[in-house]
Amino acid sequence: MNIIIIEDEPLTAKDLKTILTAIDQDINVLAILSSVAASIKWLRDHTTPDLIFSDIQLGDGLSFEIFKEVAITAPIIFCTAFDEYAINAFESNSIDYLLKPIEEDRVQKSLQKYRLIKQHYNGGSYEGNLQKAISQITHTYKQSILVYYREKIIPVKTNDICLVHATNGLVTLYALYDQHYVTQYTIDQLETMLDPAHFFRANRQFMVNRNVVQNIEHYFNRRLVVHTHCSSPEKIIISRLKAQDFLRWIEQ
Repeated sequence: MNIIIIEDEPLTAKDLKTILTAIDQDINVLAILSSVAASIKWLRDHTTPDLIFSDIQLGDGLSFEIFKEVAITAPIIFCTAFDEYAINAFESNSIDYLLKPIEEDRVQKSLQKYRLIKQHYNGGSYEGNLQKAISQITHTYKQSILVYYREKIIPVKTNDICLVHATNGLVTLYALYDQHYVTQYTIDQLETMLDPAHFFRANRQFMVNRNVVQNIEHYFNRRLVVHTHCSSPEKIIISRLKAQDFLRWIEQ
């Protein structure tokens, strides 16, 4: 794994390099860069590394300026003595945010996070999938969905939604206590609004809340049928292509 370190404190940079190579002998620190200007030049002149560890406050500015000037696809782990930049960090390809003094166990956890993200999204375009992963880490999901019901606007708590069902151009939220509401959102829109830790897109018609899954049954052609505690308008079928992803998701 090729890594660069952006850090203007020589001792801190040396310690981080020592920690990284102690954790994994296959890590190759390509460069230690001490300024915004030097980092911009290096990134323009070299192939993007696999991962970047970066301080935030450098002698000639904030490291965020680097990533505004140079388009990179590598994820970044920011290391800083200040926590005030956390939001800005996650807008710059960041997958983690370490507070100084940097400890080996925290660096190891950050590397594990990087490897898990890379492993989970190892199909298709890595850069595109990385952005998807970062978006999932930092995205704020809806706590309620507004629906219009008998001339009233009702907030339906996402925790109370059992199923989302799309059919014949209508999308219906099936909620607790046998309540169901037609929503103006499409199922694709709801997929971006509902936390994927709690809702799984079973197929074109259904999203299901993990809390209502009662049991799972094998079906034809290595598909699965999901049985839920709440009533469903039709069978919830998981395709064979999504079956393993669903089983891994339900075990999380």
